Order: sequence, then structure tokens, then C-alpha cells
Amino acid sequence: MLTENSKRILLKAAKEAVISAVNGDKFNRIETNEPELLEKCGCFVTIKNKGRLRGCLGVFTASKPLIDMVTEMAASSATNDPRFYNDPITPEELEELDIEISVLSPLRQTDDPASLRIGQEGIYIRRGMRSGCFLPQVAEETGWSVEEFLGNCCTGKAGLDYYSWKDPDTKVYLFTVEIVKDSFK
Repeated sequence: MLTENSKRILLKAAKEAVISAVNGDKFNRIETNEPELLEKCGCFVTIKNKGRLRGCLGVFTASKPLIDMVTEMAASSATNDPRFYNDPITPEELEELDIEISVLSPLRQTDDPASLRIGQEGIYIRRGMRSGCFLPQVAEETGWSVEEFLGNCCTGKAGLDYYSWKDPDTKVYLFTVEIVKDSFK
């Protein structure tokens, strides 16, 4: 569990990274001595405007401390999510944004994907060169069942057949997240 101070630092770093990226400015790294922010772990940063997705990128494993990964993913989510190349976040939009940081647990491979706890665990599905993931929040936002969650990840994210998650050649990993979120207002 992140401390309240660590959560504040992560949100400050993420917001400043988004603002700098959208405005084309250089970002100055936020320094911290918080041990949990210096650990290496995966994260995703999701940006929404009035509930509408505007960017979401992340990594499952990190080569840098969490504070740096959150900063990098926040800037990338704001400017490099390929779904929004033709509709980038504008400086005028910044005050309307909400940001959500998902700090990931290590991935855990499962032989029983249907055992995932909906709304508590996310999924990462991989087969060959194809892969896709959904954060746990997606199941809550969509109201999907376990099967729908797995099937939609296969088709919509990994480009696989709907029931590929049942195939033994498909690797399914589960993970949990700790969520930190705020608005830019």
C-alpha cells in the first residue's frame, strides 16, 4: 500500500508530466526519498475527459523507479497513445482531465483464467507475437462477466479469436492494482 504522501507525489509528478508533454515543455524530474516510489514496478496511467478515454499506456515490468515510470507513462499517455494521434489532448482541455495511476503487482500466470476475480484482477493475454491487457477497472466500467472480460481482451486487444484464452498455447496472466486518481482542477 502506498502512503498518502507517496500518492500525492505520484499525482503531482503525473500531472506535471502531462501538462509539460501537452504544452511541449521540458519536464523536470520530481525528486523523492520515498522508498516505495524508488522501487521498480509496472504501472499504467489513464487519462479521461468527462469519462471519455483520452490516453492510457503502461508497462508490466519496469527498468526504472516507480516515480520515473509514472512520469514517463503519464507523458506518453497524453501524447503518444496511438488511438489518439488524430485527436491529441489540447492545452485548453487540461483543466477538464482526470488522471488515474494503476500501480501493478507482479504478473502471475494462471492455468485457470476463468478463476480471475472480476474487478479485482486485471489480465494480460499473450499468444505468439500478439498480446493485450485489461486493467481490473475495465470489468467494472463495462459490466462484463469473466468470460466477456477474457474474450473481449482476446479479440479487441490481442487480435485473437474470442475463446483463445481457453487454448493451452495462450498464456494468461493475472495482476492486481493499487489505484491513485485525481482531477486536474
